[in-house]
Amino acid sequence: MAEKGDGAPATLAITVVACLAPREVREWVLDLPVGATVADALRASCGVEAGDEPSVGIWGRAASLDAVLQPLDRVEIYRPLKVDPKVARRERFARQGARTTGLFARRRPGGKSGY
Repeated sequence: MAEKGDGAPATLAITVVACLAPREVREWVLDLPVGATVADALRASCGVEAGDEPSVGIWGRAASLDAVLQPLDRVEIYRPLKVDPKVARRERFARQGARTTGLFARRRPGGKSGY
């Protein structure tokens, strides 16, 4: 990293990570100017434009495209969910039945239901 005369870095080392498919991850390491935003990092790495509006985060926390980046930030691009996790859990519970899931799976001999 180059430094300005006052000791502050002139560029930021940023990593952009995109999960393109299950078990397929692409990673770009970028040097961006100080004051760069998430949108700048996306444009520089994988050519995503602001009109595409992908779901993004910085180190696992949701972030907007106009969030200013800090040194060594990791920008993550998320794929949309195919199934709502709450719906999937309800369907799985209905398929397996109440007796074979959660608290009800390992019942003590002589114990009350749910314990």
